Amino acid sequence: MKSKKAVLYTDGASSGNPGASGIGVVLDCEGRTHEISEYIGFATNNVAEYTALIRGLEKAKALGVQEIKACLDSELLVKQLTGQYKVKNERLKELHKKALRLLSSFKTFSVRHIPRDKNKKADSLAKKAAASQKQTLFTI
Repeated sequence: MKSKKAVLYTDGASSGNPGASGIGVVLDCEGRTHEISEYIGFATNNVAEYTALIRGLEKAKALGVQEIKACLDSELLVKQLTGQYKVKNERLKELHKKALRLLSSFKTFSVRHIPRDKNKKADSLAKKAAASQKQTLFTI
């Protein structure tokens, strides 16, 4: 039986750092595209980036994907996930462990850095989600 393959694009957005945050996920899976645009609350941009990756990996698992290529425009995340950088922030350590656990549950996986202009759809979904709640957070 052929392994189900997918390419995952993710991005996080924070209006302020920390601030109102959203995630964007685009999962291309064997001819079908799945998108997630979700408000995640008050968070840093790096928390939003990790959260987007985790949600995307969870979606891929739910669809039965066995081979995944994750494409991220966050150089920090890519370098942390590939072991080139240490994770120092306590909150990010939890998210980092969860992301690695999910990645290792696939038959094969890769994580690579891509330029922002190659990640426009995930970026747009993340910004839209962050902006969706921004106005309501700061009203009295």
